[in-house]
Amino acid sequence: MAGKDIEYGESPPSGLIDCLRRARRVAVLTGAGVSAESGIPTFREAQTGLWAQYDPMMLASPQGFERNPERVWNWYEWRRELVGRTEPNAGHRALAELEPRFAEFTLITQNVDGLHRRAGSRNVLELHGNIARNICSATRKPIDDDWIERHGDEKPPPSPHDRHGKARPDVVWFGEALGAAVLDRAFAAASNCEVMLVVGTSGEVQPAASLPLLARDHGARIIDVNPERTSISAIADWHLAGPGGQWLPSIVNHL
Repeated sequence: MAGKDIEYGESPPSGLIDCLRRARRVAVLTGAGVSAESGIPTFREAQTGLWAQYDPMMLASPQGFERNPERVWNWYEWRRELVGRTEPNAGHRALAELEPRFAEFTLITQNVDGLHRRAGSRNVLELHGNIARNICSATRKPIDDDWIERHGDEKPPPSPHDRHGKARPDVVWFGEALGAAVLDRAFAAASNCEVMLVVGTSGEVQPAASLPLLARDHGARIIDVNPERTSISAIADWHLAGPGGQWLPSIVNHL
């Protein structure tokens, strides 16, 4: 049975703290709500101004890139500028503080902004890629930042790996599968953990949404941190009603 809602302002339940103190293997799943606390708009929210006129499929799909690579490149350059002006928030930093407390700690994120690593988290699985990196559209091989800078007048820059390829952001677009290796590691972490923290995600996007279910089915306790109740709250042992930037530092302080 799902645990009751615990409003921010209360202390984390003693049972939750005891559970984390005993745990050796912890997994975390984060979603857009964590980034939103740093001021990063969601994909849909970023479609403002000039970009509001475009179908999302034309901005974030292989077909859209093939049809108009310059438009897609400019869209991601604009989003990279937004990310570059933000900083990790208290929730990001608290997760980085939690990591060394456990023998095994895996942070699985649906976010592409790289803020978890900037906050100091080390074992991070980026399910949907990282907006700061670039790959070849033909071979998917990584492209160094120096190459991008040297060819910055071309939008997008050509690929150094294939004469027909172009640089594109290393993110998962509509119609593309998640990387098999990172997905396998995420499923392994969910299957093996004793506690899973789910922070700032609605539990609607697959396959990430199945990870808390997998963890629960393998005996893990689930801690859901979200201002609103979601499908994850329904299976969680504890639903901490509030943003991660408030609850996660409180958990760290009580451990």
